[in-house]
Formats: sequence, structure tokens, C-alpha cells
Amino acid sequence: MKPTLVLVGRPNVGKSTLFNRLTRTRDAIVADIPGLTRDRHYGHGRMGLKPYLVVDTGGFEPVVREGILHAMAKQTLQAVDEADIVLFIVDGRQGLASQDRIIAEQLRKTGRKLILVVNKTEGMSYSSVTAEFHELGLGTPCAVSALHGEHLAELIDFALEEYPYEEETEAQSGEKKYPVIAIAGRPNVGKSTLINTLLGEERVIAFDQPGTTRDSIYVDFEYGQRSYTLIDTAGLRRSGKVWETVEKFSVVKTLQSIEAANVVILVLDAQNEISDQDAHIAGFILETGRALVVAVNKWDGLDDYRREIIKREFERKLSFLNFASLHYISALYGNGVKGLMPSVDQAYAAAMAHIPTPKLTRAMLAAVARQQPPRGGMSRPKLRYAHQGGENPPLIVIHGSMLEHVPQTYRRYLENTFREVFGLKGTPLRVEFRVGHNPYADRKTPLTEEEARRAHNRRRRNRKKYG
Repeated sequence: MKPTLVLVGRPNVGKSTLFNRLTRTRDAIVADIPGLTRDRHYGHGRMGLKPYLVVDTGGFEPVVREGILHAMAKQTLQAVDEADIVLFIVDGRQGLASQDRIIAEQLRKTGRKLILVVNKTEGMSYSSVTAEFHELGLGTPCAVSALHGEHLAELIDFALEEYPYEEETEAQSGEKKYPVIAIAGRPNVGKSTLINTLLGEERVIAFDQPGTTRDSIYVDFEYGQRSYTLIDTAGLRRSGKVWETVEKFSVVKTLQSIEAANVVILVLDAQNEISDQDAHIAGFILETGRALVVAVNKWDGLDDYRREIIKREFERKLSFLNFASLHYISALYGNGVKGLMPSVDQAYAAAMAHIPTPKLTRAMLAAVARQQPPRGGMSRPKLRYAHQGGENPPLIVIHGSMLEHVPQTYRRYLENTFREVFGLKGTPLRVEFRVGHNPYADRKTPLTEEEARRAHNRRRRNRKKYG
């Protein structure tokens, strides 16, 4: 099993920068703003032949007893409980702070293996930058620069010296072979609460304050003997209301998480009307082709009149999501949450479905027999056969002639037919038309007199027949 390295320190000492370096990713948002990271963030890393698991945490302020800082401190202590090694990060340029002493005392009580890491030491003398940190009594400090990657190999070798070398296997590489589920929606609709309810623990911070989640948090979990990855995303507001640089980064991470997911659970707030922003988020999910499950949260406590209003608003503003399963839930109390995962499994199976070409062609021909495509000029488009061209979302490729004249209404008719015939519930479906190549299109040899006469007579007959 991989050893777990947990990064702990006061705000803005470079924990997220070090996390990105150790995992060789850009998963953690990095900015020169204290308190940017709030939840635990897990990542896989490898230095040489030694793999490890890295956990990034928020700025640790153990003396605060309320509010968002207290919730962040609880997340940090939970991460320390899971740790094999705690890397206590301090700022070499600011020197030893009183808060560093408080954190060191708190970490010493945990009994975990502690390594003192002095960060931001690029261009500085090792002896001078680490001298005052010996006062903490945590052994010899390790001077590194997470920003420039200096001395990180020596740090990992020292931290993992008790752990054997391992050849990397597929299971250790961190690759996920199971469904990835993103929880998306506007701020403060209950996404983090839903994550915690599904997990049965307070894995991410759920706070009654819009914008609590800033980064996309990936969480592996099992449900019904099946493995999944959940992504808690930052709330998406209208672009005109996004002013802070940090929030802009959060929006980008959320959009990237939606694109990386197999299934998206779109969370709506029943205590507020369904807004245009909900429709915009749903539209983006549809454009990316992700499978979708809709959860209307905060359903508890609403009277019958209010519930009927919400249902009508959904039908009016989000009617284009009629392919998705709809659930009315209370993430806080767990009401209706059990029905989400079966719908997620159904949507995932539909998105990854493999449909044989003969079955697709038969379904297409049956649809054409019921309703032929309208004429395009003097002739009618001919649909000859269909095959699957991709998955997540399923792509159906139809071959024939004159297909450029097939209208969008008929395309939607075919999409609905395929979805009904093959039970593709919960996923968008795309139909693509491809016209066969005319072998005579590039012919350079001129027509003979006989061929020209026949062509002229054919055109004359067509004019008499069709006017």
C-alpha cells in the first residue's frame, strides 16, 4: 500500500504548490491569496521507484473555534489521522511565526511521523534559512523550493526511507477505470452536502455560505459493491457576477471537471426558482455530451403549491433535459438520495453502450418506414445504413445520399427513436450524417455525344414531370 503524505501548515506557505509538484499535476488551484485551499485534496505521486499518496489541506488555524476556519481545521485533523507521514510546511522567507509554534505543538500530540519542511528557500543559504526553525524541536529541517522544484527528491527520499521500492503496476498508477461523477450547479444549492450524504461522512466542507467550495475535489468511494469517483465542484454563477480571480479559476476547474466526468448530477435548489443560470449549466453539460441525472434539492419543508410551481418551472425552462432521470431530494436529511445512484448507473451504462451495426440499421429503417424524411428539392434523402461512431455520448453515424437536406426536426426524430429502442436513458445522443463519395465527381473525361444526348433527354423529362 502506498504511504500517505499529508501537507500541513498555516495559510499561504506553499502547500498547494508543493502538492502540484509532488503529483506532477495542476490539480490544486495556486494563487498568492491566503486560505485558498479549504478541503482535503488527494493525489498520486511517484519519485523514482517509490509511489505515494499526497493530501493537500487548507491553512491550519487550530485556535479558531467557529466558522469556516474551524471547519477547515477539522478537515486538516482528519487528514492527519489518515497520514503515515506529516510534512509540516513553514515559510522560510517570513521566518518562524507564532502560529507555527501552535501548529507544531498540535501535530506533536498526534504521534505521527513529522518532517519539518522549510519552503520558499530558493537563492538562500541552507544554514541561515533553517537555523531558527530548530527551535520547534522537530528534528533537522528540510529546505526546499516547491515553486522551482529544488531539493524535492531529497525530501521524498528522506520521508520514504523506511518504505521499500515498488515496481509500478496499473493499480498503483492512479488510473481510474470506474465511473467518474461530477456534482454541478449554482452556488449554495447543496452540492457538498450531497457528497457528504453519499459518503456517510463529512468529507468536504458544507457551509451555509455561497462559494465555500473553491477547488474541484475528487473523492473515491464505493456504493453497492461498486467503485466510483465523485467530484465536488465550485458553484457556477453568471459570468457577469464573477469578479474575483480565484473564482475565475474555480469556474475553469468546474468546467474541466464536467468535461472529465462520465456522469453529471445537476443539483437545483427547490427553495429558489429555476433560473436562467441553471439552464446555462444544463446547456453546457449537454454540449459536452455528458450523461446526466437531475436532483432537485431542499425538497423537504415545501408545501404542495410550491412543489407544483417548481415542477412547472422545470418543464418550461429545462424541457430539453427530458432524457435525464429527475429526483426530488433532501441532501441534508438523506430523503430520496438512495435513488440517485441507480439512475447514475443507468445513465453511465447508456453513455458507454455498444450497439451492433445490424441492430442500428434495422432500427433506422423501421423509423424511416414509419416516417420518411421530407424531400430536399426534386429528390428525397436516402438513409442506407447506420453504425456507432463513438461513446460517452453515443454517436450514431448514418450513411446515405442527399443527407445534407435532412432537417433538424427529423434528426431529433431519429435520436428519440434510437433512445427509445435501445433504452438509452440519461445520456445525450448524437446523430451524424455522412454522404457517400460520388466516383464521377472528379471525372475529367468529357461526355460523348451519346452520353450528352441522354443527359439532355433526362433533364427534359424531369422538367415535364416536376414542372
